[in-house]
Amino acid sequence: MISLRREIGDVLREARQRQGRTLREVSSAARVSLGYLSEVERGQKEASSELLASICEALNIPLSFVLRAVSDRVAVIEGVHVPDTVPDELLRREPDLLTPVG
Repeated sequence: MISLRREIGDVLREARQRQGRTLREVSSAARVSLGYLSEVERGQKEASSELLASICEALNIPLSFVLRAVSDRVAVIEGVHVPDTVPDELLRREPDLLTPVG
C-alpha cells in the first residue's frame, strides 16, 4: 500500500539534504518544531497544506515541484506511465483545467 505521507517526507528530506541543510535550519525557517519536521520527513506525521507550503518556502522550492515529485514517485510504485507533456486529447477535452488562473 502506498503511503502518501511517506513519499512526501522522502521528497522533502531529499530536497533538504541536497541543499546541505539541517533539520534545525529548516524547522526554524519554516516555524515548525524540529521534532515535528523530523516526523513529517519520516512519514510519521501528515503535514497540513499550510505546513507543507511553509516547509517548501523554507526550502525555497515551489510546492508544485514537491507535489510533482511525489506524484511521479507514486506513479512508479503504481506502475503507471506519466507523460512528460499533456496529451493532445486532454487539451481538447478539458482546456479550462490547464489554463493558469490569475
